[in-house]
Amino acid sequence: MKIQRALVSVSDKTGLVEFARELEAMGVEILSTGGTAALLRKNGVAATDISAFTGSPEILDGRVKTLHPKVHGGLLYLRDDVGHVAEAEANGVLPIDLVVVNLYPFEATVAREGVTLEEAIENIDIGGPSMLRSAAKNYRSVTVVVDPLDYGDVLESMRANEGATTLKLRERLGIKVFVNTSRYDGAIANFLDTAQQATSSLSVSLPCSARLRYGENPHQQAALYGHFEEYFQKLHGKDLSYNNILDISAAAELIEEFREPTVAILKHTNPCGVGSDEDLRAAWDKAYATDKQAPFGGIIITNRVLTEDLARAISEIFSEVIIAPDFDPDARALLQKKKNLRLMRQVGSVFSREGKEERVLRSVVGGVLEQTRDRPFDDGEDFWSKVVTKRQPTEEEMRALLFAWRVVKQVKSNAIVYAGSDRTLGIGAGQMSRVDASRIAIWKAQDAGLSLKGSAVGSDAFFPFPDGLIAAAEAGATCAVQPGGSVRDAEVIAAANERGMAMVCTGRRHFRH
Repeated sequence: MKIQRALVSVSDKTGLVEFARELEAMGVEILSTGGTAALLRKNGVAATDISAFTGSPEILDGRVKTLHPKVHGGLLYLRDDVGHVAEAEANGVLPIDLVVVNLYPFEATVAREGVTLEEAIENIDIGGPSMLRSAAKNYRSVTVVVDPLDYGDVLESMRANEGATTLKLRERLGIKVFVNTSRYDGAIANFLDTAQQATSSLSVSLPCSARLRYGENPHQQAALYGHFEEYFQKLHGKDLSYNNILDISAAAELIEEFREPTVAILKHTNPCGVGSDEDLRAAWDKAYATDKQAPFGGIIITNRVLTEDLARAISEIFSEVIIAPDFDPDARALLQKKKNLRLMRQVGSVFSREGKEERVLRSVVGGVLEQTRDRPFDDGEDFWSKVVTKRQPTEEEMRALLFAWRVVKQVKSNAIVYAGSDRTLGIGAGQMSRVDASRIAIWKAQDAGLSLKGSAVGSDAFFPFPDGLIAAAEAGATCAVQPGGSVRDAEVIAAANERGMAMVCTGRRHFRH
């Protein structure tokens, strides 16, 4: 069926005038509302006001303008149903063959700092979703466009089909409508739910951005949803795997802890070496020295442009993914010789720049867990005021404590990290016992030929007994950082004092399950 009549009412006017001109040139009558109609007429495109079409004025400050039987009847009646056709004619309902609508910018509005509840409510679109749903329900006869990116496809189909569109295109566009209105309604529900502190429901609607070859294991199916590509751009290599994506996310969260030039190596989302230095090659040497076995097939990330010198060092081992804000041309050319290596450019921070509480979702049997994200350590936090031992740490020890604390919060629990002021020395991850985590970290340092004498030890949660701290002291640590909060804190502090250790209790735990 040839498109004869279109209803156009949009908030995002990108490409609209050009699209409408093409429709007009094909003989399509254009109905429109408010600012959209004014824009079209200003640019020489004839547009009939919807109020003239329906015979009813816009009322209630524009809250009611398209909620009319002549609009929804024209969208919904079945063109091949004799009864519908007769009823439409009897009621003066004319067919509307094309709907071009995008919605009030509710999500952009509520993302603004200081937005009021009243502002949010006024940006809840009523007529737009109603028209979209009516048109999408009747996709067999009506073409519906919710995204300006689809204007070209509609015009191409009309040109190829004497003014009509294909059923396949209408089906695709109809599905896109319901995905968009679902996301839109979910955003409204989530905002109002949060504003009223009701926590009665959680709505999530994310586009599928990639079908993955498989999940954690080859027998598992997997897909990526959302906007991962807005944060990471693949410059080279094979498609990302499910495990690659998890590792990249963990790596990005870790590197955000550091402002100074830093290189980190991860394996299975756990850090296995982190080093900081003005010279990135030196930072790599520090990180790699922590553990020279685990990095094979791992993830490497830096928070500075990756240099050729660093690229040459990295290229000596096999890596799955290398991530950087950018790559020197020579570094990129060198690394791209490895066809199985994926190069990723990180585009900005993975954390909210506005400091808003971000939500983290995790599936569990029968539902989803939700929490706020564990944000990067605050450089302004005063560690000196949290010293609980008789001895204050030296400035060098304090730098080592801060380094250990930044890393240990990114290690799977139970976690222990031994560190110097600019590097990790031993990492113990994911143990059922904190003492075992410490033993593994000590063993890893010994295996790497690194001395723990004068090191700082970081624990992601409190020492439940003095034994963990004593083991660290015996290994050579002279200072410790931990959340505190154990019923035996006094015993742990006493053990530190007896050994002349300095200890900071942050009051903040960093479990990572």
